[in-house]
Amino acid sequence: MIVALAAAALIVLAVVLFFRFFPAFGSRTSGEKLKVMQNLPNFNGKVFENQITTNMDMNASSIFSMLRDYMKGNPHRTPSSMVPVVPFQFGQPLGAEQARVTWIGHSAFILEIEGKTLLVDPMFGSAPTPFPWFGNKRFSKTLPFDIDSIPEVDAIIFSHDHYDHLDYDSFKKLKNKARRIFVPLGVSGHLERWGADPSKISEHYWYDEIEFEGLKLVCAPARHFSGRSLTDRNSTLWCSWSFIGRYNKVFYSGDSGYGPHFKEIGEKYGPFDLTLMECGQYDERWAAIHMLPEETVQAHIDVKGRTLIPVHWAAFTLSFHDWNDPAERAHKEAKKHGVSITLPRIGESVTVRDEVFPVEKWWH
Repeated sequence: MIVALAAAALIVLAVVLFFRFFPAFGSRTSGEKLKVMQNLPNFNGKVFENQITTNMDMNASSIFSMLRDYMKGNPHRTPSSMVPVVPFQFGQPLGAEQARVTWIGHSAFILEIEGKTLLVDPMFGSAPTPFPWFGNKRFSKTLPFDIDSIPEVDAIIFSHDHYDHLDYDSFKKLKNKARRIFVPLGVSGHLERWGADPSKISEHYWYDEIEFEGLKLVCAPARHFSGRSLTDRNSTLWCSWSFIGRYNKVFYSGDSGYGPHFKEIGEKYGPFDLTLMECGQYDERWAAIHMLPEETVQAHIDVKGRTLIPVHWAAFTLSFHDWNDPAERAHKEAKKHGVSITLPRIGESVTVRDEVFPVEKWWH
């Protein structure tokens, strides 16, 4: 009995130490940064909360139905053939008054706007997990570029700390390539643990406006959650981002369920020339934190967007729907409401204020 108890204690200790020291899990906020959070209206003393009630608890019926769906399987959750990837080369000419977006799959994109180059949620890894040798592998197998060949960029921007947006291995390769890093509150702890220069990192709360060398960046609300391990759920903030130049305005939803924050943002900062809106990895059982495609289109309308690019799809399987269902449903709903929508291939660039956008239904 003593030997068994000692073995169990050692196993528990090993698990605790693993979650404490394995670097991909990041770092908990403490000290002065935690004191700042204590005074914020959506921090309840322990964790952040959404603007409106967002219940993520699963009842027995939901859990049973998820197990059923998992066991049943869906052969269309992943593409039957290779997802097309368009090679991308950094430094292509762009006018000083222009903006260009290049989607890299899932929610990662490159925003070139009025002379600045920004990497947004640059998850360039092979799988959205702390253990990339397991898990759902990237559909495309390759990126539009070699990550090691990325030149210095003006800034890296993150919306929250989930693995499909903030990837440990990607950040280790990118941390010295950016002059500045902008994140929601609490996320800097992860980046500093991974060797980022603290002087480059700027943490922000909802509706903080950041003047960045002629651009206005706005850290705005989203309806979601955060966390990288078993014990840190909602200990860091999640957000959307508005990118506002003299001539171009772009909105990125981050991960979000539908909510009144979209109209708030539209009233404060719209209209936007282009929106990149979450549209993928959804399910009726967790619609509070991930929009359904029809809600994606409505959110685009709410923020007063001109042209919509659905994101958060075509890279990984994180839900039960067909891999191309987001494109089909968003495209159909956009046409129903007369919304301009474009679904570029991975690596294909979209010039923000163009009148002609990619229209090929490449996902069929």
